[in-house]
Amino acid sequence: MPQATATIDAPVSPPAVPAPGSARRRRPAAGGGSEFAPLLRTVKEQGLLERRTGWYARDIAANLLGVAAVITALALIGPSWWALPLALPLALFSARMAFVGHDAGHSQITDRRGLGRAVQLVHANLLLGMSREWWNDKHNRHHANPNHLDKDPDVAADVLVFAAHQTAGRTGLRRWLTRHQAWLFFPLTTLEGIALKVYGVQALLSRTGPCRSRRERLVEGALLLAHVAGYAALLLTLLTPPQALVFALLHQMLLGVHLGMAFAPNHKGMEMPDAHPDGDSWGHLRRQVLTSRNIRGGALTDWFLGGLNYQVEHHLFPSMPRPHLRLAQPAVRAHCRALGIPYTETGFVDSYRRALGHLHEVGAPLRGEPTA
Repeated sequence: MPQATATIDAPVSPPAVPAPGSARRRRPAAGGGSEFAPLLRTVKEQGLLERRTGWYARDIAANLLGVAAVITALALIGPSWWALPLALPLALFSARMAFVGHDAGHSQITDRRGLGRAVQLVHANLLLGMSREWWNDKHNRHHANPNHLDKDPDVAADVLVFAAHQTAGRTGLRRWLTRHQAWLFFPLTTLEGIALKVYGVQALLSRTGPCRSRRERLVEGALLLAHVAGYAALLLTLLTPPQALVFALLHQMLLGVHLGMAFAPNHKGMEMPDAHPDGDSWGHLRRQVLTSRNIRGGALTDWFLGGLNYQVEHHLFPSMPRPHLRLAQPAVRAHCRALGIPYTETGFVDSYRRALGHLHEVGAPLRGEPTA
């Protein structure tokens, strides 16, 4: 979830509209119809858009049991600096909560809007201290126009920049950060856990923020306060104040790095619609496939990245339950091959090499280096 990242949002319904051409091959869809419609029909026939509420119930229960185990271990160890290593498993389970909140926002868990909202409020606001509405607004805009410099908030120029023209006019600290942004990316993600909380609170207090309903503000605000109070009370009860402070910082830093690892490879260095004369007219299929990158791996990769390693399938079918994404992959890959649309999939390490390589290339002008 940073500039990173990211993860909790409301459902995004993919439009089935004609696609005039891809970044590399400008040719109309067969018969002049939608390129996405046949794939959507195949996926529906396979039952891959049906909800897996039982699977998610087991996943949520496992996460909560994991958190309970960490808290129990903290209590058994007592006020000791030896308790600090427990910040790592707590960060891992916190990321699992973020993934559940993300999936709930996409209506992957249930099609009952009230229940999905409740699951998301508990996981985002109460357990993680993030604003659900702020994240929904940001993430929905990302899904609608991934990697579009003018429309996707995840690639807007901020601490990091993602296109050469965004480097213009950067001075002082921001210029230095841009020059070295590839090397600084992972150190900067250590701040992401805290930044997500700060951005959410700012949006909640803003009159122009996404959360305009007074009732919604009260609910979100109450849950955020409950998170802060409960988190502080828990650590201060089990640890000394200095130990509690260091534990909290370590926990949030590890959570930020984990989320950065989950989101960074998905779009960085992929096609940007702005760079193509017909980019703004791409249909749903090309807009999502050309801007997304999958990461190969097995069950451990799926668990660690929360299913977001199937980024192409997730963007094509945002409401598809997480365990179905890998099942949809063969059909998506075959459909893209038939249309001549590049389907990008790479290894775990290589995905970061490509993403960081893109950031390094963007910062080249400020280092006095020619760009490719």
